[in-house]
Amino acid sequence: MANVGLQFQASAGDADPQSRPLLLLGQLHHLHRVPWSHVRGKLQPRVTEELWQAALSTLNPNPTDSCPLYLNYATVAALPSRVSRHNSPSAAHFVTRLVRTCLPPGTHRCILMVCERSDAFASACALARAFPLFTHRSGASRRTEKKTVTVEFFLVGQDNGPVEVSTLQCLTNATEGVRLAARIVDTPCNEMNTDTFLEEIKKVGKDLGITPTIIRDEELKTRGFGGIYGVGKAAVHPPALAVLSHTPEGATQTIAWVGKGIVYDTGGLSIKGKTTMPGMKRDCGGAAAVLGAFRAAIKQGFKDNLHAVFCLAENSVGPNATRPDDIHLLYSGKTVEINNTDAEGRLVLADGVSYACKDLGADIILDIATLTGAQGIATGKYHAAVLTNSAEWEAACVKAGTRCGDLVHPLVYCPELHFSEFTSAVADMKNSVADRDNSPSSCAGLFIASHIGFDWPGVWVHLDIAAPVHAVSPGPPGVSSPRLPPTPRPCTSRTPAWPLPPSRAPRTPLCLRAELISSISVWRVTPPVARPRPAVPLVSGLLIPGNRVAAVPGPSPRLETPGLRLTLYPTQEDPGGRGQRAKSHPTA
Repeated sequence: MANVGLQFQASAGDADPQSRPLLLLGQLHHLHRVPWSHVRGKLQPRVTEELWQAALSTLNPNPTDSCPLYLNYATVAALPSRVSRHNSPSAAHFVTRLVRTCLPPGTHRCILMVCERSDAFASACALARAFPLFTHRSGASRRTEKKTVTVEFFLVGQDNGPVEVSTLQCLTNATEGVRLAARIVDTPCNEMNTDTFLEEIKKVGKDLGITPTIIRDEELKTRGFGGIYGVGKAAVHPPALAVLSHTPEGATQTIAWVGKGIVYDTGGLSIKGKTTMPGMKRDCGGAAAVLGAFRAAIKQGFKDNLHAVFCLAENSVGPNATRPDDIHLLYSGKTVEINNTDAEGRLVLADGVSYACKDLGADIILDIATLTGAQGIATGKYHAAVLTNSAEWEAACVKAGTRCGDLVHPLVYCPELHFSEFTSAVADMKNSVADRDNSPSSCAGLFIASHIGFDWPGVWVHLDIAAPVHAVSPGPPGVSSPRLPPTPRPCTSRTPAWPLPPSRAPRTPLCLRAELISSISVWRVTPPVARPRPAVPLVSGLLIPGNRVAAVPGPSPRLETPGLRLTLYPTQEDPGGRGQRAKSHPTA
């Protein structure tokens, strides 16, 4: 996946799927609206119109479904037909999932995305998440060929005209920003330290014609950035505050995006455990998101003043590390008693928002951070948490999340009830709450807001993406889901151990799908239609990997093919047989 180029085109052209594998993706009712004349050139001569219609008729998404059209070269996949009000109409998370699992392999591939115009942006960003740029797998370094995936949108609905060139350019800029942010987040700290992150900022600045402002190391201490300096002073690579500024003529307002860039978070002296520390390379997700979004916004001709503020540090352990009980003077002029060195993100962001308010004159300040583990409990793995002093902006953020696929849900904003959690006897505040059961994600955001003041007349928005930064894909970054072999292995030397008795054959065969889920030794068989099932026996019939086959209830839960015996069992979660597992064993 790391060496894949993503191209958006108004028309991907026609090609034999054996030479250019194809994935057709969309909601089922949208797929039915695609005329055969539009997909014929992409499927023939391997797939006929009758086969295409038959494949659509077998799809029954619950929540998704897919069907191979021609071996492993052409596949049609269906998104959920409906989503709830707290999800994106584009079903963006399922787009990423289906592309990872259903896109056929190949050097040059094509995706035909069928959706409404309003869902095109979210769908494009979701597609980009399926193709991460970072990998250090040894096999990837030996493959020098450049792979390409061409994406064509077929728009349905009222506004179903062709995709304009300007729209394609917008999708390109947005997806490049998504992949840039993902690459930074996926890169480990032995490579993506604060020095390297600054180089990434300089590269984007050079691309946009902007020279960044950088404040580093002892200069941070001298100028009063006690939060950033206190968090990063123990690391080998010194902390930094970096700013990219876009100030076009005619701007009517000033906006600042402030990103938390903790390139690695050990927790400091309040050190994390062995199970919670792995994955902390992603603690710079806020700053990475700001960099990718800033690049995309400026490429699209952003008309107002826009500042990207990066608060970079490594929360390390060493002789100079901040200790619990230390007191730091932050850029806001307020003092903070440290009672938890693992609550470091709010310290660097407090300096960042103060700088945006005092030095950049921002009217709107948005900070984004992987701030609290409690966010995942409050709003889940897929919804970022938003905390803001503006009800209008709270609603706007939720709406924007559904439009772009990066889902957002509000937190409680009530400083008069929550900010007392930070009361200190010797400083203006502590950096961690007294009661961790009292809306800790809201409290953490309020800590940041307190350094510009709760009575500040501007708009302040806080986004906590602690859980979503880990939940982009179902597998490790850069690792595609295992897929079935391109061709099934026929049963040539042995007949099924239990042939189908004619008396037991149903009037309508039950279609089953075999899907490889973890390795060649574990299978899951799932019927596409919910219907009563006998507890035992489960199923009998010929099971062919990657293809739909007819099967009926039978007397034996065992299937044998040359070299492989599959034994089917009900899952504990569904003893009635809706989802079954089968273990494979070598046979003579």
